[in-house]
Amino acid sequence: MQYGLKDYFRSFGLFGLISPFGGCDASVLLNSTKDNKAERDARPNLNLRGFGSIERVKAKLEKECPNTVSCTDVLALMDRDAVWLSKGPTWPVWLGRRDRRFSIANETKQLPPPTANLTQLTQLFGVKGLDLKDIVVLSGAHTIGTSHCTAFNDLLYNFTGKNNLNGVDPFMDKNYIMKLRQKCSPGDNTTHVEMDPGSYKTFDTSYYKYVTKLRSTFHSDWALLTDSFTRAYVLKQASGLHQAEFFKDFGESMIKMGNIGVLTGNQGEIRQKCYIAN
Repeated sequence: MQYGLKDYFRSFGLFGLISPFGGCDASVLLNSTKDNKAERDARPNLNLRGFGSIERVKAKLEKECPNTVSCTDVLALMDRDAVWLSKGPTWPVWLGRRDRRFSIANETKQLPPPTANLTQLTQLFGVKGLDLKDIVVLSGAHTIGTSHCTAFNDLLYNFTGKNNLNGVDPFMDKNYIMKLRQKCSPGDNTTHVEMDPGSYKTFDTSYYKYVTKLRSTFHSDWALLTDSFTRAYVLKQASGLHQAEFFKDFGESMIKMGNIGVLTGNQGEIRQKCYIAN
């Protein structure tokens, strides 16, 4: 079976960075119904793309081996391969997960917001069995992909909440603020911005360099500089001399993420189509 490289890039984030906070069960792929708003339509997930790519892969799998590979496992494999194809690491993916039959938009309140400080991140990751090292390592996934302006516009406009469009985040690099303002206007909910400018299709350690320069797009990125352990890791990786260590750490943290809240055995189901329960 063949996949397009774009399909891999579009899928990245759906499994590894989103669904584990509610459980690795592909609930984020389910469509909303007239009686229920699903996770994919909740505000924190409006930036997600690639649903069609996942459906195409799933359709080919169903044709070759029906009722065998879950949508959750498809996401796990596509995320791993997206990283590898973007010149990043690889890691073993254990299979046998099953899919949840329902999706609830309010469950996205468990997701770490881009405005989170390190205390909030520690609490949100901690309840899922993830520690400070996992936080700083998994944040490195921001080295690939893009983000909607809406995820960080509060840093560029009205940061103080006093209806002052000149109220920017004082912690952010001023020159970078001006560059982002040229791309993102107030209320812009359509424009995408590279999270790792100039290298957003390559999985490397350059993200950490931008964090040290206060040129990342999320407040949660800079939060990594407020703790001695996470700060030391950021500075080490920002040097560009320890990429092999980062790759190893990232694979280990992704394995941990992939084992959070999984359904196995007779739990859940193996969906025939990822966007709707059987």
